[in-house]
Amino acid sequence: MASSEISASNGDASAAKAPARDGWVKSDGLTLRYIEWGEPDAPTIVALHGLRSFAYTWEPVAQSLAGCFRVVALDQRGRGLSDWDPARRYYTESYVRDLEALVDELELQNFLLLGHSMGGATAFVYAARHPERLAGVVIEDIGPGSSANSSGAERIRRELLGTPDRFGSWFEATAFWRHQRPNVSEAALQARVLHSMKATASGEVVWRHDARGIAEARLNATPAQLVDLWPHVEQVSRPTLVLRGAHSDFLSAGTAAEMCLRNRRIQCEEISGAGHYVHDDNLDGFETALHRFLRSQTLGSWANGRGDA
Repeated sequence: MASSEISASNGDASAAKAPARDGWVKSDGLTLRYIEWGEPDAPTIVALHGLRSFAYTWEPVAQSLAGCFRVVALDQRGRGLSDWDPARRYYTESYVRDLEALVDELELQNFLLLGHSMGGATAFVYAARHPERLAGVVIEDIGPGSSANSSGAERIRRELLGTPDRFGSWFEATAFWRHQRPNVSEAALQARVLHSMKATASGEVVWRHDARGIAEARLNATPAQLVDLWPHVEQVSRPTLVLRGAHSDFLSAGTAAEMCLRNRRIQCEEISGAGHYVHDDNLDGFETALHRFLRSQTLGSWANGRGDA
């Protein structure tokens, strides 16, 4: 490990950038890419992205953690450089199997699980099933009912229906993402363009992810496929932090509060200046809350490499 203690700050901007390493894992016959930062023997954080995102969305967060932690981010099936699923099995149960395959491949024990939106749903289900593998959980802006009944879920459905298959130029592609994500930072916007899109031989710009398959699965999902998260929320037995964007249209303040009431292992914190895409909207606020949780009494010994949470 590069350090035995967690820095009180969110990282030194003058420090050298931690290099990223690619790895590959098989799940359901698909080859999935993961990226990792930090020393291999450091306490491990596994990070899961959202619906139309990619592993590199976690790079800014990983850079602030890599001095003390190993951060492993998965390109979930159908995204990034991972295989598309020809059967279009883009549902929570499939994502949980992929996570199980990753954890087994890397022989992870006593790790922290971090998930945004879709990745947060996967994290809740995994945490309820495999508490013995986890030190703690961090959930970014999702809770029971978010994917089915929130105004954010309606917004995402409209976005999926209105998303073109291709763009005539990088300028058009960038303008599309800025229109859809008006509040994310310029750095986050450029990362979306770089990692979610690619140029064709004809000069058009298309999606790296399986846009049609993901949209079909989400728009036609049954309630069972969307998963009722309440039983999983109630079963989580490891220290858990839920980070809600103060302006989120996806996770309501009432639902976040109810999660904390139903399970005393869960604590919730609102991040100002952020909507659903918390770490893209307010990276400093997200990192401050995350680092505070990692330094807390419940996780401090684990984070400093001295045993279980």
